[in-house]
Amino acid sequence: MEPRISLITLGVEDLERAVAFYEKMGLIRHKRFTEGVAFFQLGGLILSLWPREALAEDAGLDQGFAAYQSASSNAPFSGVALAYNTRDVAEVADVLNRADGAGGRVVRPTRRAEWGGTQGYFFDTENNLWEVAYNPDFSIDAEGRITLPD
Repeated sequence: MEPRISLITLGVEDLERAVAFYEKMGLIRHKRFTEGVAFFQLGGLILSLWPREALAEDAGLDQGFAAYQSASSNAPFSGVALAYNTRDVAEVADVLNRADGAGGRVVRPTRRAEWGGTQGYFFDTENNLWEVAYNPDFSIDAEGRITLPD
């Protein structure tokens, strides 16, 4: 795993309200991907906004997202996920296995995602949710900066 974060996903209550806020703050919404999600290019990483319940469901947290807790923490799921995008499909499983071996908890094993890539999720030891994904549409340069496609 390279030392970088590819995306920060904020689970939001009202997607359009959140988009309007960030646009008023000067961010520009990426126009290619707009159905049910919003992406903003921030230098070498991406901010994504996604309905909180959809984020919890995608992570495999399907028991009522407010109650999701890690094995080592009583803190509820925060509605925020960090993402590490990989350079190839095989690396997704490798990173999830490494997280599991380091004391994290895999909550969504490697799977084919609806959007065409490969993904999985884990909680770290402090109940922070991470997505590990390979998205063939998102390029990663030699320094680890991720870019949304045109």
